[in-house]
Amino acid sequence: MPSGLPRAPRRRFVRHPLAQAAVLAGLAFAAVPPALAQAPAPAAGLQVDIPAGTLDQVLNRFAARAGFMITIDAALTAGKSSPGLAGRYGVADGLAAILAGSGLQAVGQDGGGWLLRAAPPQAPAVVQASAAALPALTATANQLGEVTEGSGHYTPGAIATATRLVLKPRETPQTVSVVTRQEMDDFGLTTIDEVMAHTPGVSIVTYDTERTEYFARGFAIQNFQYDGIPMRRDSSYSAGNTLSDMAIYDRVEVLKGATGLLTGSGEPGATINLIRKKPTREFQGQASLGLGSWSDLRGQVDVGGAIDEAGRVRARGVAAYQHKDSQLDGHKRKTAVLYGVVEADLTPSTLLTVGADLQNNDPTRSTWGGIPIFKADGSFNDRPRSFNNGADWSHWDQYTRTVFATVEHFFDNDWVLKAQFNHQINGYDAELGSAASGFPDPLNGSGVSTWEGKYVGKTVADALDLYASGPFQLLGRRHELVAGGSLSKRRWTNRGYWAGSTEIADYDAWNGRLPEPDWDALTPSRNRETTRENGLYGAVRWNLRDDLKLISGARVLNYDGPDIDESGVVVPYLGVVYDLDKRVSLYASGTTIFMPQSAQTEAGKTLDPQEGRNLEAGVKAEFFGGRLNASAAVFHLKQDNYAEATGGLTPGGGTAYRAIDGVGTKGFELELSGQLAPNWQLHAGYSHKVSRQDGEKVSTLTPENQFSLYGSWKPAAVPGLTLGGGTRWQDKTWGDVSHPTRGTVRHEVDGYWVVDAMASYRFSPRLTGRLNVTNLFDKKYYTIFSWYSTYSWGEARAVALNLDYRF
Repeated sequence: MPSGLPRAPRRRFVRHPLAQAAVLAGLAFAAVPPALAQAPAPAAGLQVDIPAGTLDQVLNRFAARAGFMITIDAALTAGKSSPGLAGRYGVADGLAAILAGSGLQAVGQDGGGWLLRAAPPQAPAVVQASAAALPALTATANQLGEVTEGSGHYTPGAIATATRLVLKPRETPQTVSVVTRQEMDDFGLTTIDEVMAHTPGVSIVTYDTERTEYFARGFAIQNFQYDGIPMRRDSSYSAGNTLSDMAIYDRVEVLKGATGLLTGSGEPGATINLIRKKPTREFQGQASLGLGSWSDLRGQVDVGGAIDEAGRVRARGVAAYQHKDSQLDGHKRKTAVLYGVVEADLTPSTLLTVGADLQNNDPTRSTWGGIPIFKADGSFNDRPRSFNNGADWSHWDQYTRTVFATVEHFFDNDWVLKAQFNHQINGYDAELGSAASGFPDPLNGSGVSTWEGKYVGKTVADALDLYASGPFQLLGRRHELVAGGSLSKRRWTNRGYWAGSTEIADYDAWNGRLPEPDWDALTPSRNRETTRENGLYGAVRWNLRDDLKLISGARVLNYDGPDIDESGVVVPYLGVVYDLDKRVSLYASGTTIFMPQSAQTEAGKTLDPQEGRNLEAGVKAEFFGGRLNASAAVFHLKQDNYAEATGGLTPGGGTAYRAIDGVGTKGFELELSGQLAPNWQLHAGYSHKVSRQDGEKVSTLTPENQFSLYGSWKPAAVPGLTLGGGTRWQDKTWGDVSHPTRGTVRHEVDGYWVVDAMASYRFSPRLTGRLNVTNLFDKKYYTIFSWYSTYSWGEARAVALNLDYRF
């Protein structure tokens, strides 16, 4: 294959018949322990007599009667009712009474007014402004940070990706970009490719129909996490990571820079952390149906509810199916997703979570590589966007299977002990044929030959992580500590069949008809590689002053893999955050990463591990009680033993590399996410980077400058209507590719803008319709993959209509 390839007050829960039916069908459901019971009316306050109605009606009537403002996301209150409110109440007491048992929480804002949001487990229904700082609101039982589902915002609450310490974005001394559930829902982001296109500072290079590669700060992103558990991706033998469906995820976090403290080995550019959806407090259900361009048909069901009356066992299940053609002739893909998760309170202080997910991606007429860049006369090989180089039998099936379990114990002294296990299988079954090699003759269509190969394999990965986290006192101040260890084992097996190539008589008449090789007659090559990693890590957040925090930590790792065995490698972490005031902080951090690699020289020697370092400094700010976050950062990454292609081959016929030192990337990033004004959400970013080695630019397949802006607005004059849109831009890219007459040449790709638009309307508290248009102005653009000397067209204008019903 070509390279590149705690217990709550007891009250009665209603077990909904739909929830029971779904449990019997094998889907998981959930509900979090009930909130505080309705508080009695205080002796003093405002006399009110508000009749029963929908929850948002009762809240708005109480707000108007008491003279305060409350921000309500209709999606949170949809389908919820209230018996009304009668008696003498203060504002906080009245809100607590109205919201009792709703699973929602009113949070006082520093600038006045209240914000309605989903309540964390066991949280009170009302939090006063003085206590409304995000850390007090993010005590989620899974310790992964704050759930974004139901928040209505394009910015996260607390996150734990960088150090396992649950911190606000402003308290985290690294850049973290997050695409929330609300942003995904508004813009119909159903795939990880679409999410990455919305993520500031991340660029996408297309290899072929089933493979994309993400880049950040000049380096490919091969580090993936699932609920914080690291898993490594091999882009050459792609097996599901970049085809992940978003139906089962609450948010996607992208931690920029080196992340060796938690991941151990990996690339220095970024880590993608996908956080799964969690069980909900009350019964909920959602069914959606979508129809779009190229016969895009998608259905999704998401159901959750309490299993027992006491609510000690809670669970959730998600199923999604999509069948979509594409702009390429003959190319289709079927995607099926199932997810189930169950939570159980083993004791009042011990939580068990178990779950599983699977995804199948079944395409037809997959491409392998893209379109040759040049014709035989050296001119650009301009093919229509519908051109498909794949044979009619070509397919690259990919699948994932995951089982996970977590046990968390909460001590009375605010310490948490957590153990998490993850078993994941990523597999592929690829029979590939493509007309992608050579230079077509513009006169007679000759000069192009095929690649034909079959590859069947999988990676089975097991990972275990155990840590303790909590506060401690030293020199009269309260500090925070996290200490733990992890181990993982990855086993990759592969069978490869290379059938050679076939000359195409007339490339201009190519329609995919190609005899399929007799794979059984071929002798396969076999791969069997096992990689083991283990390590101990720890970090302390030192509270030096009320306005000054220092995070220091390290990981000591051992790595045993093909051609490399390293022990006692120390990966340090250091970060400092200084608060200028309650909203603005300065920060700086230094991190490293260690990356063994399989790249070989022309003599067949495996290159030494890459070693990456990341220095970053900047300013972060939060406004409106954390509903709006902003950051500006400068960074400097340096990587030694960077693998650079030599143009030659290894003894085994693969691409040969040499190790070069001093590859450095400098740049800056700006990002803004959250609520700019009532009913206005925004996510925008600008990034600039330059990568050099000995003064020469490298990593040029990714743009030096990128900009993205996406937002949504709910006009007060038209209740239920949401309008949105956005754009992304990148400047030119280039790469060294093969030319028919001049050997290796530099090929430039022009920069481009892509504009998207959306509109949704809530017909009733339960039914919402949404229209999304991607590439609104039908911009024609492409990306190149220099290793293959091929290019791939970006997707043309597409329209999608979705109906969502909540029950």
